[in-house]
Amino acid sequence: MSRTATRLHPRPGAPTVHESSVGGPLLWPADEPWASCSQEHDAPFGLKTPDEVRTLRRTYAQDVWTAEDHAEVTRINRGHDSSLLTESPHPLIPVTQLYARDVPGLPFPEDTDLLQVLWCPFIDIEDQSGSEAVQLRWRRAEDVAQVLGAAPEPAYVGTEELIPVPCVLHPERVREYPATHDLDPTLATRINRWEEDSGTGYRGALSVAPGWKAGGWAAPFTFRDSGGPDELRCARCSAVGEPLLTFDYAEWDAESHSWRPVEEAHDASTTPTQVTVGSGYTLQFYACPVDPRHPPITVMQ
Repeated sequence: MSRTATRLHPRPGAPTVHESSVGGPLLWPADEPWASCSQEHDAPFGLKTPDEVRTLRRTYAQDVWTAEDHAEVTRINRGHDSSLLTESPHPLIPVTQLYARDVPGLPFPEDTDLLQVLWCPFIDIEDQSGSEAVQLRWRRAEDVAQVLGAAPEPAYVGTEELIPVPCVLHPERVREYPATHDLDPTLATRINRWEEDSGTGYRGALSVAPGWKAGGWAAPFTFRDSGGPDELRCARCSAVGEPLLTFDYAEWDAESHSWRPVEEAHDASTTPTQVTVGSGYTLQFYACPVDPRHPPITVMQ
């Protein structure tokens, strides 16, 4: 029942269009319109510009603040009035770009070797299965003859936690096992006894790997306990989706500490991308097994 997953291990850096990345520039054709969202947008906590979000992050990373820093942070956090939003489509934010060479095993459609994910930094991402607010682009890298020089950005964003810090990736292939709720009840009972006897947590040590990853098993405690596979059906063909990508709030936590890379310092950040979905949940993408080009199913857990 084991599956192989690719842990992405995003860490802040300066990726290029020719690298897999989180929050980095995309290998986007210069003659192709940029992905956008025309849905109604809402920003209950005020608007910020992308540059203001970057300013906040730089300031928060400083050990010492000046009076000017305090004043700037206060001004930015007040936000801009939502009346500034226009009704025209808003450019999407690049989330991740994955080359097939770095994530073997993902269901790349024939004649493609590049997957790009973009989303809208205004809405509840988890409620946008099949909508234009979350878009996947599959393409063949060699077909991009001329790369777009500067990607458009939305004038304002409503959820700054949906803007990733540019990160380079350090892919690692790992073997993982299904969450307890995906097991036969008899086997789950045996594992529970093993946990009691060994003092080892199955979820934290052997089950679903935490952090950003491609493929593998779905995250623990999914809604399938109550909703069943119907919740994962493709909107176009009704096939039950398979785990494609997982974007996690943290790279590891107290329960999954054994997954922490041995190369990482003890004080290493567990949230390198600074992406937060909901109040710190996991966002899962499920791809249609019939045609991965069909709109993905998104689930927050």
